[in-house]
Amino acid sequence: MSLAFQEIQETIRMIQMEKLDIRTVTMGISLRDCIDQDPSRTQQLVYDKITSSAKYLRRTADKVAEEYGIPIVNKRISITPASELLGAATKEDAVALAETLDKAALATEVDFIGGFSALIHKGITKGDAVLLDALPEALSRTSRVCGSVSAATTKTGINMDGIKRLGEIIKEASELTAEQNGIACAKFVVFCNPAEDNPFMAGAFHGTGEQEVVLNVGVSGPGVVLHALRRYPEADLGEVSDVIKRTAFKITRAGELIGREVAERLNTSFGIMDLSLAPTNAMNDSVAEILEEIGLERVGTHGTIAALALMNDAVKKGGAMASSYVGGLSGAFIPVSEDNGMIKGIEDKALSLSKLEAMTCVCSVGLDMIALNGDASAASISGLIADEMAIGMINKKTTAVRVIPVQGKREGDMVEFGGLLGRAPVMGLNPFSSEKFIKRGGRIPAPLQALIN
Repeated sequence: MSLAFQEIQETIRMIQMEKLDIRTVTMGISLRDCIDQDPSRTQQLVYDKITSSAKYLRRTADKVAEEYGIPIVNKRISITPASELLGAATKEDAVALAETLDKAALATEVDFIGGFSALIHKGITKGDAVLLDALPEALSRTSRVCGSVSAATTKTGINMDGIKRLGEIIKEASELTAEQNGIACAKFVVFCNPAEDNPFMAGAFHGTGEQEVVLNVGVSGPGVVLHALRRYPEADLGEVSDVIKRTAFKITRAGELIGREVAERLNTSFGIMDLSLAPTNAMNDSVAEILEEIGLERVGTHGTIAALALMNDAVKKGGAMASSYVGGLSGAFIPVSEDNGMIKGIEDKALSLSKLEAMTCVCSVGLDMIALNGDASAASISGLIADEMAIGMINKKTTAVRVIPVQGKREGDMVEFGGLLGRAPVMGLNPFSSEKFIKRGGRIPAPLQALIN
């Protein structure tokens, strides 16, 4: 009884004082049965299935959050990669589909809907090509639709023709939303080795191996981990790892309890728990501050990658013991605009774009929510993507790129995105050209690591 009471007290403290929340419950919905030769018929079937499947998602999540006293910050939907619905469609049809998804998100009152996506890591189908052509306009004309593209995997290599096109798409999306600081790019991510059950945006989609409808949960908790470490200022690094591990266990247990309760009330299968530590721009809710509590004067200095590796590993170990079904990305996000500690590191010139890229070797995702100078070339953006894809491919892990070229801004300027997306200092790309490399095109072959059968 005393142990149970202690656990209740700890959970209350984590919620009230340490910013514990469930970052998202994301309903994955298969739309494969919505394909029709008539694009307008497809759009109607898509709208009807989404609005019927997720009709009570927000209401149920809010009710569970109220009853248990644990906030559920976001309610989201992920769908079958939209390119699979567009094989006989035109660019205009694809944009109309994106607008239909936006209307469905509004009708169900979810925060975002992900899956305006294509998987082109080995080649580009007709539907993929249509979606790629439509992406800039689709993202700029919708408010809740998120898109992603898989451009590389360890098993297939890197599609450099696709990456060349993606650099151009990001530039065009930035220009179309120049008055909003390129906000369309904040809803788009390029992946290597994407997860089919990722509940986080902008990269969520409902993969081919998933069931008809499923509920996936992403838990947060950087603030909880930070406060736990502050209680052990003299601990050695082995003890630090143990503190993080035990804290991640408690966070995950709370998240799985809430996720399973929401799924049961919706009469939907529970899918996975994503263990990722997801920061916000609130005070003391920062991955960078955790690294600094471990002992770095400022994130980005020497030792940063070692500290991040320690933290990421401990989170996985603790979370894996707390849940039977761990999935998604599961590690630590390092989004610049959403993490005040990362912003401070850049402002103090401790943290560079190159260091962020190196950090992605040991964290769960990649270059995330980074503002770039507006005159960055499409080829340079493609080169940056290619580098990140190579890190994921060789290391057999998920990596990603979500960057935002901001028109009229230069390195050192500060850009406000608002809300959860926060603000970001503009970072400059290397001034030397990648254009000849990108123009070569083709496919970088899969590495030796692919030969694991």
